[in-house]
Amino acid sequence: MKLLERNAWKGVYPAATTQFAEDLSVDIGATRHVLDNLIRDGVHGLISLGTCGENNSLEADEKRAVLTAAVEVSAGRVPVISGVSEMTTARAVRFAQDAEALGVDGLMVLPAMVYVPTLDELVAHFTAVAQATRLPIMIYNNPTAYRVSVGMDALERLAELPNIVAVKESAPDTRRFTDLINAFGDRFVLMAGLDDVALEGLILGAEGWISGLTSAFPAESVALYDAFVAGDLPRALEIYRWFMPLLHLDAEHDLVQSIKLSEQIMGRGSERVRPPRLPLTGARRAQVEAMVRQAAAVRPTGGGAG
Repeated sequence: MKLLERNAWKGVYPAATTQFAEDLSVDIGATRHVLDNLIRDGVHGLISLGTCGENNSLEADEKRAVLTAAVEVSAGRVPVISGVSEMTTARAVRFAQDAEALGVDGLMVLPAMVYVPTLDELVAHFTAVAQATRLPIMIYNNPTAYRVSVGMDALERLAELPNIVAVKESAPDTRRFTDLINAFGDRFVLMAGLDDVALEGLILGAEGWISGLTSAFPAESVALYDAFVAGDLPRALEIYRWFMPLLHLDAEHDLVQSIKLSEQIMGRGSERVRPPRLPLTGARRAQVEAMVRQAAAVRPTGGGAG
């Protein structure tokens, strides 16, 4: 397996959804269809089994089946990054090794779920996973969602591990990008991880965008990134401002349901989620549906694959 090169950590990486059948079993065929459409619509890589992939709602064998499908569908067209989101360090180590054996290109590693660690515990968790695999690793910092902040003190120690190469920064405070660059220079590739501050992140030094709403609007997401890279900030702002009402959904607790409903409305997937999540209903569903339909009616680029 060719390891993911540093310069491949750039562009738009959708946090792809896992698709479920009516009985809520994993629908591998539908998941493959979603992934293939995203690649054909021009995304630069795939995040499988992230938050939107409902990682913690899947059994271990289901996770392996989803990763197998992602690697097969990609067929080397784009990198496939697997989320590693487990309750214990030992489980995270085992899953990282499973993911490597299945042929993924890199890992997005989260702190251990539920438990709020000390600094030493946080560093020990990431270190154990990194030392258990040859794969390049992206640390996922999302203090709002996971109650754990991967601070400068932790990253200073983790910088000693050569295969920890990137940070997905999902803190809402965009000052973090500048602080990280001032502290570490180019030691870590930075990826913007919160949709409604994505352009700010790119402007401040992120090299890519890991996105939730890209699953519903991939062409527009890629167009925004391409405009930014080309130096066409007015065009990037035009798309970003059009997109912003939907991008705010990524910062809400029901982001998975909202993104999957958006996918369904756009003909790209199903809104089915596994409990404890439930599909949106009532006023919230009507609100999200209206937002998506309004965005689709005035979208700044042509439609994508269905």
